[in-house]
Amino acid sequence: MKHYFRKYVPLFAGLCLGLQACDKGFEEMNINPNASSTPTPAFVFTKAELDGAGDVLTLLQGTMQYTTSYNDVAGFGAKYILSQSTQSWAVFNNAYIKEINEVQQVIGQVTGKPDQVNLLSAARIWRAYCFSRITDLYGDIPYSQAGKGYTDANYKPAYDAQKDIYADILKELDQAASAFDASKATFGAADLIYNGDVTKWKKFAYSLMLRHAMRMTKVDIAQAETWARKAIAGGVILNDADIAKVNGYVSAGQDINKNPLAFWMLNSDYIVANGSSNPEGGKYQDVFINYLKTNNDPRLGVLSVVWSNGKPDTTASIQKGMSASLGVKPADFVTYSEPNPATILQLNSPYLLLTNAETNFLLAEAALRGWYTTATASSLYESGIAASMRQWSLFGGNISTNQIQTYIKYHPLVAGTFDSQMQQIYTQFWVGVFPNSQEVFATYRRTGYPPLVPNNYVGNATGGKIFRRMLYPNTEQNLNGENYRAAIARQGSDDFLTRMWWDKQ
Repeated sequence: MKHYFRKYVPLFAGLCLGLQACDKGFEEMNINPNASSTPTPAFVFTKAELDGAGDVLTLLQGTMQYTTSYNDVAGFGAKYILSQSTQSWAVFNNAYIKEINEVQQVIGQVTGKPDQVNLLSAARIWRAYCFSRITDLYGDIPYSQAGKGYTDANYKPAYDAQKDIYADILKELDQAASAFDASKATFGAADLIYNGDVTKWKKFAYSLMLRHAMRMTKVDIAQAETWARKAIAGGVILNDADIAKVNGYVSAGQDINKNPLAFWMLNSDYIVANGSSNPEGGKYQDVFINYLKTNNDPRLGVLSVVWSNGKPDTTASIQKGMSASLGVKPADFVTYSEPNPATILQLNSPYLLLTNAETNFLLAEAALRGWYTTATASSLYESGIAASMRQWSLFGGNISTNQIQTYIKYHPLVAGTFDSQMQQIYTQFWVGVFPNSQEVFATYRRTGYPPLVPNNYVGNATGGKIFRRMLYPNTEQNLNGENYRAAIARQGSDDFLTRMWWDKQ
């Protein structure tokens, strides 16, 4: 043993000294030359906008009965197939690692810098938008501790109660809108929504406030009224020019730079463009097409085609939706309607986040409740319809003023009970806010309108009922189990039919 130490200890000591010497320069050598230790807020904000807009649960197109498929896997949203229920994990799995982390980085970089108050306000509003999309799908979610893995090494965030999340989102929107300063710098061209226009960002914030206020009507009518009145006083989106939308998508290049809904539709079914070679068997659902046809809706030809002799035909009389009850490809598959490639399938079209059609319909409800007296429920309802038709000009689908006025003439808000008028408003909302199926899904759960008939397909996960929420990913049970169990103990079982806080009877 003594011989061992005399022989090897000097050698070991020499190696240690050598390693210490060689350590010089290691820090510099291990720095990634293509990464920044201090992210540029504008670059990260652009990415957060793209990811937040792209993180949509596309299966809800089927749930809200716009589309369907004869394929059980692809048709999960319209058929609620139990074996495919993991599709409901998607937004939860994607949002935290993308837009939530990204916008948190931006906020961390610009907080406490008075000259960057507009950057901070826009980021806070965008964070509120992104979190609202998650909580409205799942209920209680990680919120106050979310996005702190990078900064605080918190990899097991607690779940916040949805009631508390809503209270904080409304507070954030209020403070952010109030903090804008037109004399200070903005994100400018890095902002894909408003190009740094603080006046429009304020309208977006107050419109989100109105959206969230009306969401609370079933559980806290007093707070719903308070926040709705505050939003209206602040100034919501009422003009086409103020629509909140992500601009700048392109037809070629990286997929993240393409309209996310058009990209999904094309790659799922419609890229071959012949009406027959649809890999996932997708078509418009009969419920949607029948409604448009029955009501002589001028949007039918803008949204829908039937492929005839290899060409897309918008003729109203031949449009036909497919039943969600089908489990095999029908022999006449090519004769069913699908999205118009000249409008809704354009990869370079904008992605609509919140429109004046939506705000007008929400204001129509507010007027019914006596919370808004500047205009009547009837005139706001009509403004919502008109705005929803005009917005298709952004996609190359022009509907004339005469067509709009004719449609409104034959579809007025008929006097009646509160519920009957709510049904009229939110049936038009269903058509007018398309293709924003997640927002329609939320409003349907709150109001019950339009009165959709669930699809009791064989092997469904809900007993033939329309979902009330999505399932948490199983990774939450495995990696954040304690907080996951606390959430379901408070909210209810992790089930499709468990109602979240604002979705109570």
